Amino acid sequence: MIAGMIFYPKLKPLFQAGEPKGMPGGRGQQILLASGYIIVPSTILDIFLNNGSLLPDEEVELSFETSGKVVGIFFQEGTRVKKGDLLAKINDKPLQAQLLKLQAQRKLLEEREFRQKQLLERDAISRESYDQVSTELQSLQADILLIQARIAETELRAPFDGIVGLRKISEGAYTNTQTKIARLVKISPLKLEFSIPERYADQISVGFPVSFSIEGMRDTFIANIYAIEPKVDIETKVTVVRAKYANKNEELKPGRYAKIYGINSRFDNTVSVPTESIIAEMDGEKVFIYKKGKAEQRKVVLGLRTEAKVQVLEGLQFGDTLLTTAILQLRENLPVQLDTLVTNEKR
Repeated sequence: MIAGMIFYPKLKPLFQAGEPKGMPGGRGQQILLASGYIIVPSTILDIFLNNGSLLPDEEVELSFETSGKVVGIFFQEGTRVKKGDLLAKINDKPLQAQLLKLQAQRKLLEEREFRQKQLLERDAISRESYDQVSTELQSLQADILLIQARIAETELRAPFDGIVGLRKISEGAYTNTQTKIARLVKISPLKLEFSIPERYADQISVGFPVSFSIEGMRDTFIANIYAIEPKVDIETKVTVVRAKYANKNEELKPGRYAKIYGINSRFDNTVSVPTESIIAEMDGEKVFIYKKGKAEQRKVVLGLRTEAKVQVLEGLQFGDTLLTTAILQLRENLPVQLDTLVTNEKR
């Protein structure tokens, strides 16, 4: 009895120190300060971000199809040319002389073939004699076409409308099929090439709009996807796509990097909550709401996830006050005092 009286004063203070500090609302209950906001209808966007490159619509290194001496250059560097414009010329005098000779021979053969045909109609000659002359004429015409084709190879013409770049050869130089004359570029429209994660591969289709920006420019530009690589890259797990931007004013130049972002999905009038308010458990996810001064646990079914928010399909409704801080300390029916209350729209 004496021993009990001796130790009692020492044990009691230890017991009291282990109790939660009481606050108005009940002895031994701790009131937790937390922040929250009232859930209102919101819009959530599934946006993908990536970097891409601007490419010319068409681009080619111009060169001749044959060898020879350059006798004429007919373009100014950095100027526009039309499809079919003559840009440069190789000496073709020997070919032109051969062409004249063949054309003269053709005239004689055509007259001979005409006379032979008349004789054949009167049965004055055999069919074999006429066929021989006709074959000679056809062979000569084929030789003429061949020479004309070789003459065409001495002419460098623009394959499409565009801007011709800096020339790399001068008049009088000898050129061959490997010699680069200049670069021809078409920059209206422009192609925008970038990659998308594999999870978006089945959701992106031709015509899908994407926005992009260029460093140093304030404007945002819109392009539309026109081609998609038919497979996902095995190593990078991305799909390469191309979009087209009209570039009517030619304000953008090919070769620049672009920051691309596209809206893959859009949900209006939906419930969305901050990612940090979600508590993951073995059997699913939950959140806590503020109700009548206490924390109430709610099981939720999640939908679309973005970098900052998560769509809630089931478990919450408009008007609920979601608790967003002190998540790890919250328990069912734990008294809570709100220190900050905002709406979903203001977050």
